[in-house]
Amino acid sequence: MTATRQGRLVGLDVARCLALLGMVATHVLDARTPDGELATAQWLAGGRASALFAVLAGVSLALMTRKPLRGRPQVLRALGILGRAVLVALLGLALGGLDSGIAVILTYYGVLFVLGIPFTFLRARTLVLLTVAWVVLAPVASHVLRPHLPERGYENPTFAQLDDPGRLASELLLTGYYPVVPWLAYLLAGLALGRLDLRDTRLLGALTLGGLGTAVLATRISRALVDPAVASENEGGMFGVTPADGDWSWLLVVAPHSATPFDLAQTIGSAVLVIAVCLLLERLLPRAATAVLGVVLGAGAATLTLYSLHVVM
Repeated sequence: MTATRQGRLVGLDVARCLALLGMVATHVLDARTPDGELATAQWLAGGRASALFAVLAGVSLALMTRKPLRGRPQVLRALGILGRAVLVALLGLALGGLDSGIAVILTYYGVLFVLGIPFTFLRARTLVLLTVAWVVLAPVASHVLRPHLPERGYENPTFAQLDDPGRLASELLLTGYYPVVPWLAYLLAGLALGRLDLRDTRLLGALTLGGLGTAVLATRISRALVDPAVASENEGGMFGVTPADGDWSWLLVVAPHSATPFDLAQTIGSAVLVIAVCLLLERLLPRAATAVLGVVLGAGAATLTLYSLHVVM
């Protein structure tokens, strides 16, 4: 579906553009107001923009693998995805070496794509169930394993860290800013979403309500269970994971970049909400308006390039 409702999904490009703008905003704008309050951009996009970016990666992977293949063509397609993932990861290592002050997502993103390849063979219903299970169990596994892993020692993955592959793998998978093991929940959610009929207006309406309900419910339950002082202290976000030496109550927080069950559920819900609304706009707006929307927010078709440029700048 393009502006003519066929081919490319303009709504997905719009969602990608919003994810990119949100990530840039959290990187370049002050997180706090002069009064010490959480800034609007940080409150709105902190943790959510990068999660939207990751869920959209799953949607893209689903669309790339929607056509059934058998035998050699299937192997070639998997190798093509693997090749893309390696190139993205290498670009992330290069950008990570710059003194940007930004937690670069691309190397984690590449690893996420590699680990997602086996899940492209699953159907939507299985992917939904697996996503729910991953949201609950992956943070628990992370909490159990991280005390036995090396402490995170780097701001970003870089080529220099290839000299210590064990520590690099530890950071990419569990202890880094975008830990791939819990973040695989985002990719699985996106894969499930991409297996659906994204032209069905009624389905998109249901996804809008479901995403909103999930985000609100996860936030409210967490706030009811967590000490208000702890919630307030971490409202601006954490650094990818909860403290490795923290107790189990940390898994109840909903803070951005904490990779807890409530954080994953809330950000998946918000990502589904944004994607569904963008696709609904594409379906409901006249063709001319959709074409204009595609041009105005066309940055969503070049997110890798623009994200890399903003890190360099």
